[in-house]
Amino acid sequence: MQLQFHGAARMVTGSKHLITTDQGTKILLDCGLFQGIQTDELNQHFGFNPSEIDYLVLSHAHIDHSGLIPRLVKQGFKGPIYCTGATADLCQIMLMDSAYIQEKDVERINKRRRHQGREELEMLYDSEDAKRALDLFKPVRYGQNFQLGKDEVDVFFTDAAHIIGSAAVNLNIKDGGTFKKLTFTGDIGRPEDKILRKWDDFPQADLIICESTYGDRLHEAQPDLQAHLQRIVYKCCVEDRGKLIIPAFAVDRTQELIYALDRLSSAGQLPRIPVYIDSPLAIKATAVMKANEEYFNPEILDYIERDGDAFAFPYLHYISDVADSKAINDRDEPCIIISASGMAEAGRVKHHIKNNIEKPSTTILFVGYAAPHTLAGQLKRGEKHVNIFGQEYEVKAHIQALESFSAHGDYNEMIDFLSCQDAARVDQLFLVHGEYDTQTSFKLKLQREGFGRIHIPEMHERVVV
Repeated sequence: MQLQFHGAARMVTGSKHLITTDQGTKILLDCGLFQGIQTDELNQHFGFNPSEIDYLVLSHAHIDHSGLIPRLVKQGFKGPIYCTGATADLCQIMLMDSAYIQEKDVERINKRRRHQGREELEMLYDSEDAKRALDLFKPVRYGQNFQLGKDEVDVFFTDAAHIIGSAAVNLNIKDGGTFKKLTFTGDIGRPEDKILRKWDDFPQADLIICESTYGDRLHEAQPDLQAHLQRIVYKCCVEDRGKLIIPAFAVDRTQELIYALDRLSSAGQLPRIPVYIDSPLAIKATAVMKANEEYFNPEILDYIERDGDAFAFPYLHYISDVADSKAINDRDEPCIIISASGMAEAGRVKHHIKNNIEKPSTTILFVGYAAPHTLAGQLKRGEKHVNIFGQEYEVKAHIQALESFSAHGDYNEMIDFLSCQDAARVDQLFLVHGEYDTQTSFKLKLQREGFGRIHIPEMHERVVV
Protein backbone atom coordinates (compact mmCIF):
# COMPACT_ATOMS: atom_id res chain seq x y z
CA MET A 1 0.00 0.00 0.00
CA GLN A 2 1.17 3.50 -0.82
CA LEU A 3 0.40 6.95 0.56
CA GLN A 4 1.01 10.15 -1.38
CA PHE A 5 0.69 13.64 0.06
CA HIS A 6 -0.46 16.09 -2.61
CA GLY A 7 -1.47 18.97 -0.36
CA ALA A 8 -1.29 20.31 3.21
CA ALA A 9 2.28 18.93 3.21
CA ARG A 10 4.46 21.23 5.33
CA MET A 11 1.74 23.84 4.85
CA VAL A 12 -1.84 24.23 6.04
CA THR A 13 -4.08 24.50 2.99
CA GLY A 14 -4.84 22.25 0.00
CA SER A 15 -5.50 19.00 1.89
CA LYS A 16 -5.15 15.97 -0.45
CA HIS A 17 -3.86 12.53 0.54
CA LEU A 18 -3.93 9.62 -1.89
CA ILE A 19 -4.10 5.96 -0.85
CA THR A 20 -3.24 3.30 -3.44
CA THR A 21 -4.06 -0.20 -2.24
CA ASP A 22 -2.23 -3.42 -3.14
CA GLN A 23 -4.94 -4.11 -5.72
CA GLY A 24 -4.49 -0.66 -7.29
CA THR A 25 -7.64 1.00 -5.91
CA LYS A 26 -7.07 4.75 -5.54
CA ILE A 27 -8.80 6.54 -2.65
CA LEU A 28 -8.38 10.30 -2.26
CA LEU A 29 -8.80 11.75 1.23
CA ASP A 30 -10.01 15.36 0.80
CA CYS A 31 -9.54 17.59 -2.24
CA GLY A 32 -8.82 21.03 -0.87
CA LEU A 33 -8.00 24.39 -2.41
CA PHE A 34 -4.62 25.97 -1.75
CA GLN A 35 -5.26 29.45 -0.36
CA GLY A 36 -3.12 32.57 -0.35
CA ILE A 37 -0.68 34.45 -2.52
CA GLN A 38 1.16 32.56 -5.30
CA THR A 39 -0.96 29.41 -5.07
CA ASP A 40 -2.27 29.52 -8.65
CA GLU A 41 0.19 26.89 -9.90
CA LEU A 42 -0.53 24.58 -6.95
CA ASN A 43 -4.25 24.71 -7.72
CA GLN A 44 -3.77 24.11 -11.45
CA HIS A 45 -1.99 20.75 -11.10
CA PHE A 46 -2.96 17.90 -8.78
CA GLY A 47 0.18 15.78 -9.05
CA PHE A 48 -1.98 12.82 -10.14
CA ASN A 49 -4.50 12.00 -12.86
CA PRO A 50 -8.04 12.79 -11.56
CA SER A 51 -9.61 10.27 -13.95
CA GLU A 52 -7.68 7.45 -12.22
CA ILE A 53 -9.14 8.16 -8.77
CA ASP A 54 -11.80 5.59 -7.80
CA TYR A 55 -13.21 7.20 -4.63
CA LEU A 56 -13.10 10.50 -2.76
CA VAL A 57 -13.67 10.52 1.00
CA LEU A 58 -14.20 14.00 2.44
CA SER A 59 -13.50 14.84 6.09
CA HIS A 60 -15.39 18.15 6.16
CA ALA A 61 -16.63 21.08 4.10
CA HIS A 62 -14.00 23.78 4.65
CA ILE A 63 -12.69 25.00 1.30
CA ASP A 64 -9.08 24.04 2.04
CA HIS A 65 -10.41 20.47 2.21
CA SER A 66 -13.20 20.51 -0.39
CA GLY A 67 -12.54 23.48 -2.68
CA LEU A 68 -10.89 21.63 -5.59
CA ILE A 69 -13.56 18.92 -5.90
CA PRO A 70 -15.21 20.69 -8.87
CA ARG A 71 -11.83 20.87 -10.63
CA LEU A 72 -11.27 17.17 -9.91
CA VAL A 73 -14.58 16.44 -11.66
CA LYS A 74 -13.78 18.88 -14.47
CA GLN A 75 -10.59 16.90 -15.14
CA GLY A 76 -12.19 13.49 -15.25
CA PHE A 77 -13.12 12.16 -11.80
CA LYS A 78 -16.43 10.28 -11.94
CA GLY A 79 -16.47 8.26 -8.70
CA PRO A 80 -18.59 8.66 -5.57
CA ILE A 81 -17.81 11.28 -2.91
CA TYR A 82 -18.48 10.04 0.63
CA CYS A 83 -19.02 12.42 3.56
CA THR A 84 -21.45 13.04 6.43
CA GLY A 85 -24.88 14.50 5.75
CA ALA A 86 -24.07 17.88 7.29
CA THR A 87 -20.89 18.08 5.20
CA ALA A 88 -22.92 17.39 2.06
CA ASP A 89 -25.40 20.12 3.06
CA LEU A 90 -22.60 22.62 3.59
CA CYS A 91 -20.85 21.71 0.34
CA GLN A 92 -24.09 22.40 -1.53
CA ILE A 93 -23.70 26.07 -0.61
CA MET A 94 -19.93 26.36 -0.23
CA LEU A 95 -18.85 24.87 -3.56
CA MET A 96 -21.36 26.98 -5.48
CA ASP A 97 -20.10 30.05 -3.61
CA SER A 98 -16.49 29.06 -4.37
CA ALA A 99 -17.33 28.70 -8.07
CA TYR A 100 -18.89 32.17 -8.08
CA ILE A 101 -15.75 33.60 -6.44
CA GLN A 102 -13.56 31.78 -9.00
CA GLU A 103 -15.55 33.29 -11.86
CA LYS A 104 -15.48 36.83 -10.46
CA ASP A 105 -11.81 36.72 -9.41
CA VAL A 106 -10.59 35.40 -12.77
CA GLU A 107 -12.69 37.97 -14.59
CA ARG A 108 -11.15 40.77 -12.53
CA ILE A 109 -7.58 39.42 -12.73
CA ASN A 110 -7.75 38.77 -16.48
CA LYS A 111 -9.06 42.28 -17.11
CA ARG A 112 -5.87 43.58 -15.48
CA ARG A 113 -3.66 41.04 -17.28
CA ARG A 114 -5.15 41.99 -20.66
CA HIS A 115 -4.38 45.62 -19.90
CA GLN A 116 -0.80 44.58 -19.08
CA GLY A 117 -0.50 42.48 -22.23
CA ARG A 118 -0.09 39.26 -20.21
CA GLU A 119 -1.54 35.80 -20.83
CA GLU A 120 -4.93 35.25 -19.22
CA LEU A 121 -5.39 32.75 -16.38
CA GLU A 122 -7.49 29.60 -16.82
CA MET A 123 -10.51 29.40 -14.54
CA LEU A 124 -10.14 26.51 -12.08
CA TYR A 125 -13.83 25.64 -12.43
CA ASP A 126 -17.22 27.22 -12.86
CA SER A 127 -20.74 26.76 -11.49
CA GLU A 128 -21.52 23.92 -13.90
CA ASP A 129 -18.46 21.99 -12.70
CA ALA A 130 -19.61 22.51 -9.10
CA LYS A 131 -23.11 21.23 -9.91
CA ARG A 132 -21.72 18.10 -11.57
CA ALA A 133 -19.51 17.50 -8.52
CA LEU A 134 -22.43 17.86 -6.10
CA ASP A 135 -24.33 15.15 -7.99
CA LEU A 136 -21.61 12.67 -6.92
CA PHE A 137 -22.01 13.22 -3.15
CA LYS A 138 -23.15 10.22 -1.08
CA PRO A 139 -23.92 11.16 2.54
CA VAL A 140 -23.42 8.57 5.30
CA ARG A 141 -24.02 8.76 9.06
CA TYR A 142 -21.35 8.78 11.73
CA GLY A 143 -20.50 5.16 12.56
CA GLN A 144 -22.12 3.77 9.40
CA ASN A 145 -19.85 1.30 7.60
CA PHE A 146 -19.42 1.53 3.84
CA GLN A 147 -17.16 -0.39 1.50
CA LEU A 148 -14.74 0.70 -1.19
CA GLY A 149 -13.41 -1.70 -3.83
CA LYS A 150 -14.24 -5.39 -3.93
CA ASP A 151 -14.35 -6.31 -0.22
CA GLU A 152 -11.09 -4.39 0.01
CA VAL A 153 -11.68 -1.37 2.26
CA ASP A 154 -14.17 -0.80 5.10
CA VAL A 155 -14.71 2.85 6.11
CA PHE A 156 -16.67 4.73 8.75
CA PHE A 157 -16.70 8.28 10.14
CA THR A 158 -16.28 9.43 13.74
CA ASP A 159 -17.09 12.96 14.90
CA ALA A 160 -14.02 15.27 14.90
CA ALA A 161 -15.94 18.26 16.40
CA HIS A 162 -14.16 20.78 14.17
CA ILE A 163 -17.22 22.12 12.34
CA ILE A 164 -20.71 20.72 11.91
CA GLY A 165 -20.40 17.42 10.05
CA SER A 166 -16.62 17.16 10.38
CA ALA A 167 -15.21 13.68 10.68
CA ALA A 168 -12.17 11.56 11.24
CA VAL A 169 -11.98 8.93 8.49
CA ASN A 170 -11.33 5.38 9.72
CA LEU A 171 -10.29 2.86 7.06
CA ASN A 172 -9.64 -0.89 7.39
CA ILE A 173 -7.59 -1.69 4.28
CA LYS A 174 -6.77 -5.15 2.94
CA ASP A 175 -3.00 -5.32 2.57
CA GLY A 176 -1.71 -8.64 1.31
CA GLY A 177 -2.95 -11.32 3.70
CA THR A 178 -3.77 -8.90 6.52
CA PHE A 179 -5.65 -5.65 7.14
CA LYS A 180 -4.18 -2.30 8.12
CA LYS A 181 -6.19 0.24 10.06
CA LEU A 182 -5.58 3.83 8.94
CA THR A 183 -7.19 6.92 10.49
CA PHE A 184 -7.13 10.36 8.90
CA THR A 185 -8.00 12.83 11.65
CA GLY A 186 -9.19 15.57 9.30
CA ASP A 187 -9.15 18.78 11.34
CA ILE A 188 -9.35 18.25 15.09
CA GLY A 189 -11.84 20.38 17.00
CA ARG A 190 -11.99 21.70 20.56
CA PRO A 191 -13.11 19.55 23.51
CA GLU A 192 -15.00 22.52 24.96
CA ASP A 193 -16.38 23.99 21.73
CA LYS A 194 -19.09 26.53 22.55
CA ILE A 195 -21.51 25.02 20.01
CA LEU A 196 -20.52 21.46 19.09
CA ARG A 197 -20.47 18.33 21.20
CA LYS A 198 -17.09 16.75 21.98
CA TRP A 199 -15.35 14.52 19.45
CA ASP A 200 -15.66 10.73 19.38
CA ASP A 201 -12.82 8.40 20.26
CA PHE A 202 -11.64 6.34 17.29
CA PRO A 203 -10.51 2.69 17.19
CA GLN A 204 -6.90 1.67 17.52
CA ALA A 205 -5.02 2.48 14.31
CA ASP A 206 -1.84 1.13 12.75
CA LEU A 207 -1.34 4.31 10.70
CA ILE A 208 -2.50 7.86 11.47
CA ILE A 209 -2.50 10.92 9.23
CA CYS A 210 -2.82 13.74 11.74
CA GLU A 211 -3.32 17.48 11.38
CA SER A 212 -0.91 19.82 13.21
CA THR A 213 -2.15 23.39 12.64
CA TYR A 214 -1.59 24.57 16.21
CA GLY A 215 1.08 22.07 17.16
CA ASP A 216 3.22 24.72 18.84
CA ARG A 217 0.71 26.79 20.84
CA LEU A 218 -1.95 26.82 23.52
CA HIS A 219 -5.24 28.70 23.30
CA GLU A 220 -6.44 31.35 25.72
CA ALA A 221 -8.76 30.12 28.47
CA GLN A 222 -12.42 30.33 27.45
CA PRO A 223 -13.65 32.52 30.35
CA ASP A 224 -10.97 35.09 29.53
CA LEU A 225 -11.95 34.93 25.85
CA GLN A 226 -15.46 36.31 26.45
CA ALA A 227 -14.15 39.21 28.50
CA HIS A 228 -11.38 39.85 25.96
CA LEU A 229 -13.90 40.13 23.12
CA GLN A 230 -16.03 42.54 25.16
CA ARG A 231 -12.99 44.77 25.84
CA ILE A 232 -12.09 44.89 22.14
CA VAL A 233 -15.67 45.82 21.21
CA TYR A 234 -15.77 48.59 23.84
CA LYS A 235 -12.37 50.05 22.89
CA CYS A 236 -13.06 50.12 19.15
CA CYS A 237 -16.75 50.96 18.99
CA VAL A 238 -17.28 53.11 22.13
CA GLU A 239 -13.94 54.79 22.84
CA ASP A 240 -12.60 55.08 19.27
CA ARG A 241 -16.04 55.34 17.60
CA GLY A 242 -14.74 53.05 14.86
CA LYS A 243 -15.65 49.92 12.94
CA LEU A 244 -14.65 46.52 14.24
CA ILE A 245 -14.06 44.27 11.21
CA ILE A 246 -13.84 40.54 11.90
CA PRO A 247 -12.83 38.29 8.98
CA ALA A 248 -14.38 34.93 9.83
CA PHE A 249 -14.95 31.60 8.16
CA ALA A 250 -18.60 31.37 7.16
CA VAL A 251 -19.00 28.01 8.86
CA ASP A 252 -18.66 27.60 12.63
CA ARG A 253 -16.47 30.65 13.31
CA THR A 254 -19.18 33.12 12.32
CA GLN A 255 -21.82 31.22 14.30
CA GLU A 256 -19.54 31.04 17.34
CA LEU A 257 -19.02 34.81 17.17
CA ILE A 258 -22.77 35.43 16.86
CA TYR A 259 -23.38 33.18 19.87
CA ALA A 260 -20.68 34.99 21.90
CA LEU A 261 -22.17 38.39 21.05
CA ASP A 262 -25.66 37.03 21.78
CA ARG A 263 -24.50 36.06 25.28
CA LEU A 264 -22.93 39.49 25.81
CA SER A 265 -26.16 41.11 24.65
CA SER A 266 -28.26 38.96 27.00
CA ALA A 267 -25.95 39.94 29.87
CA GLY A 268 -26.25 43.64 29.04
CA GLN A 269 -22.54 43.86 28.16
CA LEU A 270 -22.82 44.70 24.45
CA PRO A 271 -23.07 48.34 23.34
CA ARG A 272 -26.18 49.22 21.34
CA ILE A 273 -24.43 49.28 17.98
CA PRO A 274 -25.25 47.55 14.71
CA VAL A 275 -23.75 44.10 14.19
CA TYR A 276 -23.66 43.06 10.52
CA ILE A 277 -23.26 39.47 9.34
CA ASP A 278 -22.23 40.42 5.83
CA SER A 279 -21.96 37.06 4.13
CA PRO A 280 -24.70 35.26 2.18
CA LEU A 281 -22.72 32.06 2.66
CA ALA A 282 -22.59 32.52 6.45
CA ILE A 283 -26.34 33.15 6.52
CA LYS A 284 -26.97 29.88 4.66
CA ALA A 285 -24.43 28.07 6.84
CA THR A 286 -26.21 29.31 9.97
CA ALA A 287 -29.41 27.75 8.63
CA VAL A 288 -27.56 24.44 8.06
CA MET A 289 -26.21 24.52 11.62
CA LYS A 290 -29.65 25.22 13.07
CA ALA A 291 -30.97 22.21 11.14
CA ASN A 292 -28.31 20.01 12.80
CA GLU A 293 -28.84 20.82 16.49
CA GLU A 294 -28.44 17.12 17.29
CA TYR A 295 -24.67 17.74 17.13
CA PHE A 296 -24.78 20.71 19.55
CA ASN A 297 -23.45 20.44 23.09
CA PRO A 298 -25.75 20.52 26.16
CA GLU A 299 -24.72 24.07 27.16
CA ILE A 300 -25.93 25.77 23.97
CA LEU A 301 -29.05 23.59 23.84
CA ASP A 302 -29.89 24.80 27.34
CA TYR A 303 -29.22 28.40 26.28
CA ILE A 304 -31.54 28.00 23.26
CA GLU A 305 -34.21 26.58 25.56
CA ARG A 306 -33.98 29.71 27.74
CA ASP A 307 -33.20 32.38 25.12
CA GLY A 308 -35.15 31.03 22.16
CA ASP A 309 -32.37 31.53 19.61
CA ALA A 310 -28.58 31.61 20.02
CA PHE A 311 -28.13 33.41 16.71
CA ALA A 312 -30.44 36.44 17.03
CA PHE A 313 -30.32 39.52 19.27
CA PRO A 314 -31.22 43.25 19.04
CA TYR A 315 -29.20 45.26 16.48
CA LEU A 316 -28.03 42.08 14.67
CA HIS A 317 -28.50 42.34 10.89
CA TYR A 318 -27.98 39.57 8.34
CA ILE A 319 -26.87 41.12 5.01
CA SER A 320 -27.39 39.29 1.73
CA ASP A 321 -27.88 42.03 -0.85
CA VAL A 322 -24.73 43.52 -2.43
CA ALA A 323 -26.17 47.06 -2.28
CA ASP A 324 -26.76 46.71 1.47
CA SER A 325 -23.20 45.45 1.90
CA LYS A 326 -21.77 48.46 0.05
CA ALA A 327 -23.97 50.79 2.10
CA ILE A 328 -22.18 49.72 5.30
CA ASN A 329 -19.05 51.47 4.01
CA ASP A 330 -21.02 54.71 3.52
CA ARG A 331 -21.97 54.82 7.20
CA ASP A 332 -19.64 56.48 9.70
CA GLU A 333 -21.32 55.03 12.79
CA PRO A 334 -19.49 52.51 15.00
CA CYS A 335 -20.42 48.95 14.17
CA ILE A 336 -19.23 45.36 14.10
CA ILE A 337 -18.82 43.71 10.68
CA ILE A 338 -18.39 39.93 10.55
CA SER A 339 -17.68 38.76 7.02
CA ALA A 340 -15.96 35.99 5.06
CA SER A 341 -13.38 34.87 4.26
CA GLY A 342 -11.45 34.13 7.44
CA MET A 343 -8.05 34.58 5.78
CA ALA A 344 -9.29 37.76 4.03
CA GLU A 345 -8.34 36.33 0.65
CA ALA A 346 -11.75 36.69 -0.96
CA GLY A 347 -15.32 37.71 -0.28
CA ARG A 348 -16.87 40.90 1.04
CA VAL A 349 -14.51 41.26 4.00
CA LYS A 350 -11.68 42.10 1.63
CA HIS A 351 -13.66 45.14 0.44
CA HIS A 352 -14.42 46.19 4.03
CA ILE A 353 -10.72 45.99 4.88
CA LYS A 354 -9.77 47.96 1.77
CA ASN A 355 -12.22 50.73 2.66
CA ASN A 356 -11.19 51.02 6.31
CA ILE A 357 -7.56 49.89 6.68
CA GLU A 358 -6.18 53.42 6.49
CA LYS A 359 -8.48 54.71 9.27
CA PRO A 360 -6.89 54.76 12.77
CA SER A 361 -10.32 54.29 14.37
CA THR A 362 -10.72 50.88 12.68
CA THR A 363 -9.84 47.61 14.40
CA ILE A 364 -9.40 44.42 12.37
CA LEU A 365 -9.80 41.38 14.61
CA PHE A 366 -8.64 37.94 13.47
CA VAL A 367 -10.24 34.97 15.18
CA GLY A 368 -8.51 31.94 13.70
CA TYR A 369 -5.60 30.57 11.75
CA ALA A 370 -4.25 32.57 8.81
CA ALA A 371 -1.68 31.11 6.43
CA PRO A 372 1.42 33.36 6.42
CA HIS A 373 1.10 34.33 2.73
CA THR A 374 -2.57 35.43 2.98
CA LEU A 375 -3.74 39.01 3.57
CA ALA A 376 -4.75 38.01 7.08
CA GLY A 377 -1.32 36.48 7.67
CA GLN A 378 0.43 39.65 6.49
CA LEU A 379 -1.67 41.86 8.76
CA LYS A 380 -1.24 39.55 11.77
CA ARG A 381 2.54 39.66 11.51
CA GLY A 382 2.53 43.46 11.42
CA GLU A 383 3.14 44.42 7.79
CA LYS A 384 2.90 48.22 7.44
CA HIS A 385 1.78 48.14 3.80
CA VAL A 386 -0.36 45.51 2.05
CA ASN A 387 -1.60 44.96 -1.48
CA ILE A 388 -5.38 44.65 -1.88
CA PHE A 389 -6.94 44.20 -5.33
CA GLY A 390 -3.67 45.26 -6.96
CA GLN A 391 -3.31 48.50 -4.97
CA GLU A 392 -1.03 49.23 -2.02
CA TYR A 393 -2.54 50.45 1.26
CA GLU A 394 -0.88 51.76 4.42
CA VAL A 395 -1.99 49.89 7.53
CA LYS A 396 -3.30 52.47 9.98
CA ALA A 397 -6.00 50.27 11.52
CA HIS A 398 -5.39 48.45 14.79
CA ILE A 399 -4.74 44.73 14.26
CA GLN A 400 -5.75 42.26 16.96
CA ALA A 401 -6.16 38.50 17.23
CA LEU A 402 -8.21 36.11 19.36
CA GLU A 403 -6.78 32.71 18.47
CA SER A 404 -8.98 30.92 20.98
CA PHE A 405 -11.99 31.29 18.70
CA SER A 406 -10.20 28.84 16.44
CA ALA A 407 -12.02 25.60 15.63
CA HIS A 408 -8.62 23.87 15.63
CA GLY A 409 -7.40 22.26 18.81
CA ASP A 410 -4.11 23.43 20.32
CA TYR A 411 -1.31 20.95 20.94
CA ASN A 412 -2.69 19.76 24.29
CA GLU A 413 -6.15 19.30 22.78
CA MET A 414 -4.77 17.37 19.80
CA ILE A 415 -2.81 15.14 22.16
CA ASP A 416 -6.05 14.62 24.11
CA PHE A 417 -7.76 13.65 20.83
CA LEU A 418 -5.04 11.04 20.22
CA SER A 419 -5.12 9.74 23.81
CA CYS A 420 -7.63 7.02 22.81
CA GLN A 421 -4.70 5.30 21.08
CA ASP A 422 -2.07 2.96 22.47
CA ALA A 423 0.89 4.91 21.04
CA ALA A 424 3.13 1.83 21.07
CA ARG A 425 0.74 0.07 18.65
CA VAL A 426 0.78 2.90 16.08
CA ASP A 427 3.30 1.83 13.42
CA GLN A 428 3.62 5.29 11.86
CA LEU A 429 2.11 8.73 12.30
CA PHE A 430 2.21 11.33 9.51
CA LEU A 431 1.91 15.02 10.35
CA VAL A 432 0.10 17.15 7.79
CA HIS A 433 -1.82 20.45 7.69
CA GLY A 434 0.78 22.58 9.46
CA GLU A 435 3.73 24.85 8.83
CA TYR A 436 6.99 22.91 9.03
CA ASP A 437 8.40 24.66 12.15
CA THR A 438 5.11 24.01 13.92
CA GLN A 439 5.16 20.36 12.87
CA THR A 440 8.70 19.78 14.14
CA SER A 441 7.65 21.21 17.51
CA PHE A 442 4.54 19.02 17.63
CA LYS A 443 6.57 15.97 16.62
CA LEU A 444 8.72 16.31 19.74
CA LYS A 445 5.62 16.62 21.93
CA LEU A 446 4.10 13.48 20.39
CA GLN A 447 7.34 11.54 20.87
CA ARG A 448 7.16 12.39 24.57
CA GLU A 449 3.67 10.85 24.54
CA GLY A 450 5.11 7.57 23.24
CA PHE A 451 4.50 7.86 19.50
CA GLY A 452 7.66 6.47 17.90
CA ARG A 453 7.78 6.74 14.10
CA ILE A 454 6.59 10.21 13.14
CA HIS A 455 7.11 11.51 9.62
CA ILE A 456 6.51 14.97 8.16
CA PRO A 457 5.95 14.37 4.44
CA GLU A 458 6.99 16.78 1.71
CA MET A 459 4.70 17.87 -1.13
CA HIS A 460 3.93 14.96 -3.51
CA GLU A 461 6.02 12.54 -1.43
CA ARG A 462 5.22 8.85 -1.87
CA VAL A 463 5.52 6.49 1.11
CA VAL A 464 5.18 2.70 1.04
CA VAL A 465 3.56 1.42 4.24
